[in-house]
Amino acid sequence: MRILFVSPFDFGYQGGVNEHITQLDHQFRAMGHQTRIIAPTSPDTGETDDGHVYRVGMAIPVPSNESMARVTFSPTVTWKVRQFMRGETFDVVHLHEPLTPILCSAVLLYSDVANVGTFHAARPSNVMYMYLKPVLDLFFDKLDARVAVSEAAREFVDSYFPSEYEIIPNGISLDRFHGQADPLPQFMDGRPNILFVGRFNEPRKGFRYLIRAMPMIRSQFPDARLIVVGQGATDRYEHFLHQHGIDDVVFAGFVSADELPRYYASCDVFVAPSTGRESFGLILLEAMASGKPVIASSIAGYSAVVRDGLDGVLVEPKNPQALALAIVRVLADVPLRERLTTSAREHVKQFSWAVVAERLIDVYQRAIVSRATDAIRQPWPAEIVGRRG
Repeated sequence: MRILFVSPFDFGYQGGVNEHITQLDHQFRAMGHQTRIIAPTSPDTGETDDGHVYRVGMAIPVPSNESMARVTFSPTVTWKVRQFMRGETFDVVHLHEPLTPILCSAVLLYSDVANVGTFHAARPSNVMYMYLKPVLDLFFDKLDARVAVSEAAREFVDSYFPSEYEIIPNGISLDRFHGQADPLPQFMDGRPNILFVGRFNEPRKGFRYLIRAMPMIRSQFPDARLIVVGQGATDRYEHFLHQHGIDDVVFAGFVSADELPRYYASCDVFVAPSTGRESFGLILLEAMASGKPVIASSIAGYSAVVRDGLDGVLVEPKNPQALALAIVRVLADVPLRERLTTSAREHVKQFSWAVVAERLIDVYQRAIVSRATDAIRQPWPAEIVGRRG
């Protein structure tokens, strides 16, 4: 099968969607399928096509879901996509966040094969969906199959675009996160290690609640150490930490994909205190596959991954006291830790990229049949303007 993956986000930044595409691409190629990727680019990289990844349209950062999304609004994208689609042959076009402008829109405009859309986001609302719905409906109707990565993501997109969605979660590389990585020697001094992974300056990540929980944790485990992996400014937390005598938080900054498993291997407990707006808990899967107990907020995206009391512990979001109590409990109870990690490592097998890819192949095949049998389609702008003229 020949598959085109479409990302609306600058492919030079390996965020959640781009990482998802990269892993799927690797898995499908290993299965013998032919793949191509099309995505925006950055000024540093420029527009390039190496025969596998076509980077087109300069991306600019725009606020999105309490973060920044790097998308393209380049006026030349539509014409370049038209030329690209004319020169390539695909069985399936798989678009991720297919209603995000403008690259996905251009691909849908000129695609005449089966189109599959995966929706990743979960948030309280989307202004673009609200005000541009009449236009977005035209593109949405071009999708022959629709996938959501979680129930939270499905509920969000379905509130604007009611339809049938198949829930196929994000995957995890069990070859990378296998629990056999070497711990980092600087953390192997007998102190309890608490690990946080993420962009800690983003309010939705809930890092401030973990910081507020630290004095309570230290009252029971005075030598507990917090290790923070991810980029952000630390100055906003320094006064609080100094005031409470917690001057040894380790801010590791950016950590490469190769080094990340070693950080999981070095911790005694992994904590994800997000407040919401998380459609799926990929970092939870990484920790679980690494054989580490997980404590996370009881938000929809995380509840889809962790079964409370079986694979990890879920706590009320925005509650430092509840977070501290859960961390202390897990640190103090070795049999509990062992029970949680044993169950979690079995549970994550269903999230392997091999399993995810097989489920998507089934979706692709059904989408191809649907496209072939859907002989009557409403007129649509691309046909009206003579796409192939």
